[in-house]
Amino acid sequence: MIAAFQRYSPVLILALVWEVLPRIGLVSPGILPPVSVILESGAGLFASGEIYHHASMSLFRAFAGLFAAILFGVTAGISMAWFRPVRIVLNPLVQMIYPIPRSALIPVMIMWFGIGSLSKIVLIFLGCMLPVIISAYNGARGVEQVFVWSARSLGATRNQVLWEIILPAAMPSILNGIRTALAICFVLLVSTELLISREGLGYLIGILGGNGIYPSMFAVIFIVIAIGFFADRLYLLFSRRALAWLA
Repeated sequence: MIAAFQRYSPVLILALVWEVLPRIGLVSPGILPPVSVILESGAGLFASGEIYHHASMSLFRAFAGLFAAILFGVTAGISMAWFRPVRIVLNPLVQMIYPIPRSALIPVMIMWFGIGSLSKIVLIFLGCMLPVIISAYNGARGVEQVFVWSARSLGATRNQVLWEIILPAAMPSILNGIRTALAICFVLLVSTELLISREGLGYLIGILGGNGIYPSMFAVIFIVIAIGFFADRLYLLFSRRALAWLA
């Protein structure tokens, strides 16, 4: 308990400073409402039930795109490391797509998929796919060759080496890549919903901010931060248990 308090004490200090500054007039409450007012507005959003629909739509889009990116990214990354023809085909494409800002693809997503959920899911998939591919590829390529040679000398088939040596050894790198993708998916979600959506947390932030309802706008931002934080904590717990099981 004490360790947790020490770890998150900077957040508590920031919240206290945030609360005090508008109260004493150093910052305009119209621009930066006190934390207590923001929390009260957030409670009102939950009481009205308005937040639940938008949150459910956002979570569906985020995790649909992320799940597809994990499935494709791990498969593509391992295949690139293990099969030379796949690496020859996919490696130039990955290098070409990697530097492109994902926000630059938003007009393309609108043109191809409209302003519904599919455009957000596809953009999240594209943005989250690359870190997963790269982490899976680097993890598989970094496996000590002595393990592979030893397994092959004992009669293991190529598929057995892949499933029993390469994939478990690459798992720490893969899990790190997925954690990076998890953070990216929330960034892409909010940015796309701000620009091309009629529902979702990002849309709600834009509407509330555009109408000058700043306490509620900050409350929704806090909700997004809280969802991202708890998703990351749950994923870390899962990662530790997965790696302990593999060990």
